[in-house]
Amino acid sequence: MKKSRKKKSLNKEFREWGIFVTILGILFITGWHKNLAAGIQQLFLKTGVMQASVKNTSEQVAAPYNFKLKTLKGKQVSFEDFKGKTVFINLWATWCPPCIAEMPDIHELYKEVASDKIKFVMISLDDDPQKAAKFIQRKGYTFPVYTTEGYLPQAYSSRSIPTTFVISPSGKIVVKQKGMASYNTSKFKKTLTQISNNSVQKD
Repeated sequence: MKKSRKKKSLNKEFREWGIFVTILGILFITGWHKNLAAGIQQLFLKTGVMQASVKNTSEQVAAPYNFKLKTLKGKQVSFEDFKGKTVFINLWATWCPPCIAEMPDIHELYKEVASDKIKFVMISLDDDPQKAAKFIQRKGYTFPVYTTEGYLPQAYSSRSIPTTFVISPSGKIVVKQKGMASYNTSKFKKTLTQISNNSVQKD
């Protein structure tokens, strides 16, 4: 009798593991594991715990402008065009769940604050620009997305993504956030306004 119960218990355990492994397999094959991970991370972002902050003045470095980008339609853009503006740069990729997680928040921020003074430069690091284009279209995002034309300057290098930079009109990198963060907050919006007015002080 004990052996029979033990056998039934093992069979039940094997079935449960089989179902679990099958679900995992389906998630990976369809690519939905990225969406699941991103969804969980989005819930975490809503807590507001992870927020970007302005660097101390002594840590702010000059922002290089001597590089080129391309729009998703293939038009070349010189980063020099953004000189004198507040620039929000985000390095991301479609295969990166944290990048996907913070995008709705960034898009809401873009819709609220983008102007002639505050520019958004979303840089896709996907090997195939079409992947980024399809993703952006599917999600309905309207912020400008670019790909790199050659290498980015060392000042924008990062071993992990997402990474976000904010450049002041005076040409200083005043924010460098490695990893996902909440940006569509009253505090960060106020910070962007202060940066665009060259009135932010961080000592």
